[in-house]
Amino acid sequence: MTTKSSVTERNSLNLDRYVPALVTALANKLGAGASSCYRKHFGVGVVDWRILAMLAVESDISANRICEVTALDKAATSRALKQLEENGDVEFSKDKQDARRILIRLTPKGKALHDQVLKVALRREALLLADFSDEELDIFIDLLHRMKARLDVVNGYDPASEGG
Repeated sequence: MTTKSSVTERNSLNLDRYVPALVTALANKLGAGASSCYRKHFGVGVVDWRILAMLAVESDISANRICEVTALDKAATSRALKQLEENGDVEFSKDKQDARRILIRLTPKGKALHDQVLKVALRREALLLADFSDEELDIFIDLLHRMKARLDVVNGYDPASEGG
């Protein structure tokens, strides 16, 4: 039975209401499904897709910028970028203002791949959100942004500071 609490009568988590578990399960299943679909049809995984999507929004950026915006880890980003470069989907160049910095951009082949995957990604999103009204979707997106804005507070929480 679902209660209004994230804790059951037995002092254990109510996984139907514990938001971190719900968000994590949703993200994991969406990511795995996307990766499977994109690999099958386009030869790229979800990490590759997130990089392609980021580079379509913002070109000539560093790998650090990709990590910062997408929340991908540096090792996964580096491996994906290497593969995307080998496939001819991205290219690297030195920053004209700072020769130590390497900038990344989509190639025409990478842009075409992005455009193909984008159609599928948007269709998957539409299927996911089909039961939401426009108003519900606006509220949901607002709530997600508000939760994202609290991440520094949540991740900075130290139980030792409460003395208990």
